[in-house]
Amino acid sequence: MTTTTRPSDLAYAAVRHVIPEVEWATFADDIDAIHALKREHDAVILAHNYMTPEIFHGVADIMGDSLALAREAQTVEAGTIVLAGVRFMAETAKLLNPGKRVLLPDLRSGCSLAESITPQQVRDLRAAHPGAPVVTYVNTSAAIKAESDICCTSGNALKVIEALGVPEVIMIPDQYLARNIAAQTGVRVITHPGACEVHERFTPLDIIQIRQGHPGVTILAHPECPPNVVAEADYAGSTAQMQDYVEREKPARVALITECSMSDNVAAAHPDVDFVRPCNLCPHMKRNTLQSIRAALEHGQHEVTLDPATSDAARRSIERMLEVS
Repeated sequence: MTTTTRPSDLAYAAVRHVIPEVEWATFADDIDAIHALKREHDAVILAHNYMTPEIFHGVADIMGDSLALAREAQTVEAGTIVLAGVRFMAETAKLLNPGKRVLLPDLRSGCSLAESITPQQVRDLRAAHPGAPVVTYVNTSAAIKAESDICCTSGNALKVIEALGVPEVIMIPDQYLARNIAAQTGVRVITHPGACEVHERFTPLDIIQIRQGHPGVTILAHPECPPNVVAEADYAGSTAQMQDYVEREKPARVALITECSMSDNVAAAHPDVDFVRPCNLCPHMKRNTLQSIRAALEHGQHEVTLDPATSDAARRSIERMLEVS
C-alpha cells in the first residue's frame, strides 16, 4: 500500500530541532488543509519574518522582511494573496497588486508604529519644514504613504535618504530608526515621536545582562531599538540583514534583539548556531495563526480594499522606493 507524504510532514524537516514532534502534530491538520486551500483558491501566502515557525515554515510561499515582501508582491501570479503579517503590509501588497484579492487573516493585526501618526501631522511637518522631502517608513498606513514623497524600510533607509541628495529630510514615524539613520549620514533628519512597542522596550541593561550570562555572544539589534541599545550591540540591521549576518558570519552564539519568532525562524536554518532568545512579543503579529489563515482562505474573509485616490498617491511613494533600492 502506498503511503502519501503530507505537506506537514515535508515542512517538519525544516523545524524539527525547533518544535517538538508532539507539538507539530497539533499543527498538521491545519497545515495540510491550508496547502489544499491554496491550490483550490489560486492563492499564495506572504509571511513576515515575525511569524511563528509553523506559519513561516509550514504554509508560507514567500517569506521575508517588509522590503522583501514588497518586492516579491510584484511578481506574484496567483489571484489571491494572504498576508501573514499586519495590516499595513497587506495594504502594501494591495497597492502593488491592485487587480488581486488580498486577504488579512485577522483584522485586529495593527501596528503601534503605524497608528502613531495621522495624515494631518504629516502635513503639519511639511508646513514647518518647507522643501524637506518626506521619507516614510513602510510600517505605516496607505493614507500616510499617500502624504509622502518616498518610502523606506529599516534595510534601505540609508540608501533612500542618500539617494535624495538633499541636506534635510523628514523621516517618519519611527523616532529611533530616524535617529539611528541620522547617525550614519550628514543629512539633518527631522522625525516624529513614534515607536515600535516591541523594540522600544529593549534597554542597554538587557544587552549587558545577555553578555554577562552568555560569554562570547554576538548581539544583533534591529534599528527600531533606541540608539543606546544599538550602541551596545555588535551589529544593527533589518530582519533580513540580521539573517544574512548569521548566514555569512556563522557566530557560535547569537542574540537577535527583535521580536521573538525571528530567532526561531533563523535558528531553523542554522542548527549549529546557539541562539540566545531575549523575548519581546508583538501582540499584533501573533494574531496570525494557522486557524485564522485557514479561515481567510475558506471564506475569502477580511479582504483589503483601498480608496483609489489614496492608492495612486501611496503607490507612487512605494514604487519610488523600489526604484532606489
